[in-house]
Amino acid sequence: MKKLVTILLILPALALAIIVASCTKEGEQGPAGENGINGTDGTASCGQCHNASQELTAKINQWENSTHATGDTYERNSGECAICHTSQGFLGNLDGTYDYEAEGAMIHNPNMVNCYTCHMIHDTYTTDDYAFTVTGPVELRNTGNNTFDFGAASLCASCHQGRTVDPFPEAAGGTDIEVTSSRYGVHHGPQANTIAAMGLWEPPDVSTNHPHNNIENTCATCHMAEAYGGQAGGHQFGMTYEYHGHDVVNLAGCLACHTDEDMLELVMEATQTLIAGKLVELKLLLDAAGITEDGSDSSIPGTYAAEVAGACLNYKAITEDRSLGVHNPTYIRDVLQYSIDALQ
Repeated sequence: MKKLVTILLILPALALAIIVASCTKEGEQGPAGENGINGTDGTASCGQCHNASQELTAKINQWENSTHATGDTYERNSGECAICHTSQGFLGNLDGTYDYEAEGAMIHNPNMVNCYTCHMIHDTYTTDDYAFTVTGPVELRNTGNNTFDFGAASLCASCHQGRTVDPFPEAAGGTDIEVTSSRYGVHHGPQANTIAAMGLWEPPDVSTNHPHNNIENTCATCHMAEAYGGQAGGHQFGMTYEYHGHDVVNLAGCLACHTDEDMLELVMEATQTLIAGKLVELKLLLDAAGITEDGSDSSIPGTYAAEVAGACLNYKAITEDRSLGVHNPTYIRDVLQYSIDALQ
């Protein structure tokens, strides 16, 4: 009886060993490489990126502390929203697999913007996988199909630009505009428009040639400058970090042009003070025109003169730009002044 029990105990273990062995044993030899030479070891290919330099770890740490990783807007996963707020929607819009105009269009199990969104990750298993998913000039909305080449930041500009406004206000004195939504305007991320000096309600003779839109890689030059840990720069993308209890602007990417750091800080402070003042002045005029009210930036539905709708669009865009003029001081100042003059 003992022998029978022993055998019964051994048999399952033996069966498990056979299964494990069959799962882990080496398979049949693959085809010979070119000219009969063995192919490259897979780990050798992976090691081109997953190496011991710690560079990849630093980038991951920066990204994990970015708003891309920590924000919750990827939950806006339906319709047109999904093409910028989710990784799958962004890539699906590029290759045509996601039709945001289709009825019920939605990304299920959405992911936030991640490595795969911006880079060709695990496509060739070489350093070519760092290639961008978007390159070359980007078409900007509300500009009559005009394009602008942001260099490496064309990837950023694909999403960080205003949405289409239809109907878009004509110059002052043009056709009245019917505002049907409290969200009237170019939406939350018009930085590409302010940098390129295109796409807001502008003076007819506005200049589109400004120093910041001549920077080779525009946004990336400053926002992806040398990182300060996981607080700013690099793949964290932020411009400020905390140092001994004080907020510090990460000027690492700015100093190639602005060589005097102290002077740069003074100019930035003066610019932001000027633009903040003009935004307050414009908001009072918009409240008086009835398209907004005190304490709220939401537009009030109704029919308005082109200059009222255009000035409201500009106020929201420059507020949402969030640089208080730093992205393009001359253009932002001129657009705000045009709006103020139009309402006075």
